[in-house]
Amino acid sequence: MASRAPRSTAACLALAVCALLLLAGFLALGLWQIERRAWKLDLMDRVAQRVFAPAAPLPPLAEWPQITAASDEYRHLQVSGHFLHDRETLVQAVTTQGAGFWVLTPLQLTDGPTLLVNRGFVPPEARTRAARRATESDAPVSLSGLLRLSEPVGGFLRHNDPAGDRWFSRDVAAIAQARGLSQVAPFFLDADASPRNSTSAAPVWPLGGLTVITFKNNHLVYALTWFGLALMVLGASILVLREERRRRREHLGDNTSHVDRETDHATSD
Repeated sequence: MASRAPRSTAACLALAVCALLLLAGFLALGLWQIERRAWKLDLMDRVAQRVFAPAAPLPPLAEWPQITAASDEYRHLQVSGHFLHDRETLVQAVTTQGAGFWVLTPLQLTDGPTLLVNRGFVPPEARTRAARRATESDAPVSLSGLLRLSEPVGGFLRHNDPAGDRWFSRDVAAIAQARGLSQVAPFFLDADASPRNSTSAAPVWPLGGLTVITFKNNHLVYALTWFGLALMVLGASILVLREERRRRREHLGDNTSHVDRETDHATSD
């Protein structure tokens, strides 16, 4: 059976360019994932340092507009003031304790502004203030917690409904507007676990200290995937090159045999 004729020079050049582009693209993506992994590991280290650092004072009002996730989220802070319990907001939540609500209560800070504090989780049976009246106090309080940024997008694939008082994310600006609050910090505080909960066998609602700090770090897997694809392109290119060389040798051999036959025929004549 006759072998296929070799590809034209133009076709070979086109295949080579495509292979080079794919190889360069996969290698670039793999290197980018390596860089992303280094960045993610550095971020995780910085966040861990913030979380476990001693609680620091709340940043001054003038610095609030410059607060970002990269430089400030999960900072451990200490604040003082008194709670405005009559303006609390319940935000749907799913935690290790099950489904329920976060209790976000405005804290009137000692120096004037207001800070939303996520006092913790409550199950559905404890959603009313009457069910947890014992944990409310109008006296000045001092507490610590982790700085969290506002969540304006919504949660659970649903949008907040301020008019219906149904909340699925901790959208600071929307909650402040719905509760008639002014001069509110553009972030909120996830309260640490209170001493009464850490020493009690049964939870005392709301239950603080449930902040989940997780970072997806699949960048090494992604990098290996891109490098693997690059290796496959390189291997396929080598196979195609060998096959093309084989075809050209066979084609050259066929032409040589044809010329020899023509020469022999002319000589015999």
